[in-house]
Amino acid sequence: MLICTGCSLRPVWVTCLYRTMTTDGPETARLQYFGPNWFASVMGTGIVATAAASLPVHLPGLRGFAEGVWVIATALLVLLIVAVSVQWVRHPTVARSQVRNPQMTHFYGAAPMALMTVGLGALLIGKDLIGTRFAVDLDWILWTAGTIGGLFTAMTIPFLMFTQLEVGPDAAFGGWLMPVVPPMVSAASGALLLPHLPLGTARTTMFYGCFAMFGLSLIAALIIITMIWSRLAHYGTSGSARVPTLWIVLGPLGQGITAAGLLGTAAASAISPELASGMNIFAVLFGVPVWGFAVLWISLASALTVRTMRRGMPFALTWWSLTFPVGTFVTGTSQLAAHTGLPAFRVAAVIAYVFLLCTWALVAVRTLRGSVGGSLFTPPPAPAAIHKDPK
Repeated sequence: MLICTGCSLRPVWVTCLYRTMTTDGPETARLQYFGPNWFASVMGTGIVATAAASLPVHLPGLRGFAEGVWVIATALLVLLIVAVSVQWVRHPTVARSQVRNPQMTHFYGAAPMALMTVGLGALLIGKDLIGTRFAVDLDWILWTAGTIGGLFTAMTIPFLMFTQLEVGPDAAFGGWLMPVVPPMVSAASGALLLPHLPLGTARTTMFYGCFAMFGLSLIAALIIITMIWSRLAHYGTSGSARVPTLWIVLGPLGQGITAAGLLGTAAASAISPELASGMNIFAVLFGVPVWGFAVLWISLASALTVRTMRRGMPFALTWWSLTFPVGTFVTGTSQLAAHTGLPAFRVAAVIAYVFLLCTWALVAVRTLRGSVGGSLFTPPPAPAAIHKDPK
């Protein structure tokens, strides 16, 4: 459908987008405080699809369900990219202020991960809908953009913290992991792109590049997780809407297990047989102990989340922390099931996926309500002192 504007013909959606960017209205006003944390909804939705594709069991209708969810995640990604564009055009001052907000700035790591999550979904699931060739090309584009963006956030956000942001001793929270986790997502999703590179130097370089990003993200995440543990011990959870961000700790853990497993599988066609054998062994020797700590953290995060919800924890976009990190635990458990052959890991992967479906449905419905009502389009809260939870 076309509409005449002056001497040119433009599609209706182009005209609507142009008007949204250049005129004031209720929709534009809502986007004034649109934040990068919205991209967590793409991550959380996309992981539902990719985790389904990685499950060690095949259930009737699961593939079709995953395809539908991937389409939703893709559409949501496009919508959010448009929303970001509108915000930077109409409200550049607000958009720039979020970069220096001590809480919001960390969530700029969500956008690169959202890109790669949708790209991986195209490779694993979307190929049945859009064709293998287009799915591979789309994944390469989104993986490249996400990797560049993720390496940028992994460098610039910590640098900003070290040099310009006021960071108190009680400030550490799960959101600190967001800028440094994208390279781990690059490592895991990049492993699945290795077969689409020619044998030889290109594939080997890609393999070691992914392994380097695995280490970059892992070590940075371990440092931050230690700081989060220390903050919890000294200052408590604060009993606020930030409590769900404790689940983000599962992200580098689950994604690390996933990356180790996928790189171990892909190693045979990328590096020497001796090193490839070692990578397969590493997938288990690294994955199982980290999986054990992940189970411990799930127990702690669950107890703290339930405790806070009983005290009236308000809904916020931080609740999406209950989705993507849990999804990485599913994919990591599925990799351990593949590498060990143990039925226990297969059962654990299915149980974790059911939990993921429940949390995703809950958070998606609450987000839809908040979006329609406008309660989620508010300025980010000012940093506040954190104190021990009241007894």
